[in-house]
Amino acid sequence: MLFWASEQTNNPKYREIAISHADKTLKNHFREDMTSYHVVSYLADSGEVESKGTFQGYADSSAWARGQAWGVYGYTMCYRFTKQQSYLDAAHKIARFIIDHRPSENDYVPYWDYDAPNIPNEPRDASAAACTASALYEMENYLPGNDYKVTADKIMESLGSPAYRAAVGTNGNFILMHSVGSIPHDSEIDVPLNYADYYFLEGLMRKRDMEKK
Repeated sequence: MLFWASEQTNNPKYREIAISHADKTLKNHFREDMTSYHVVSYLADSGEVESKGTFQGYADSSAWARGQAWGVYGYTMCYRFTKQQSYLDAAHKIARFIIDHRPSENDYVPYWDYDAPNIPNEPRDASAAACTASALYEMENYLPGNDYKVTADKIMESLGSPAYRAAVGTNGNFILMHSVGSIPHDSEIDVPLNYADYYFLEGLMRKRDMEKK
């Protein structure tokens, strides 16, 4: 939003804030394997890191599925607006983690946390899958030859199957079933979520536009 606002207003301040936030997040949120913390708290007076936690994932040290999806989507978008190589490198590394840790050959929708203790008897998160797929379609334009579109197509195939795509008129008229808000807070577990539908539709549009070309 800040990158867009900067373009619309011709005010570089918003772009500078976006880049500062992206750089600080890249420095402090991600571990060596490019899994991420959910929340990093900074001391107001010094800007130093006060604490790191993962409140909607399984544990502070775990790989929360939607956090990984936000990461690959966010840094792909940052690269789109800046063409800064470090952002594309980050998106690629996060994507590799997601691809290398997919649940199975037959279902590309991740469990709500890659480290959830009772896999395979854990809820899936369609919202994480949809966000990831949309990002991978865009990444295919920047780093062809990494099977991003192949993986995105397989995710979308899973999401479009009866296992995740609701019949018309059911599921509160949402498109996708089986998303997770926050299991630790006992909130929005195995439900439809509006942002799952948003990224699913965006992914379909990106797939359509790529294949038209």
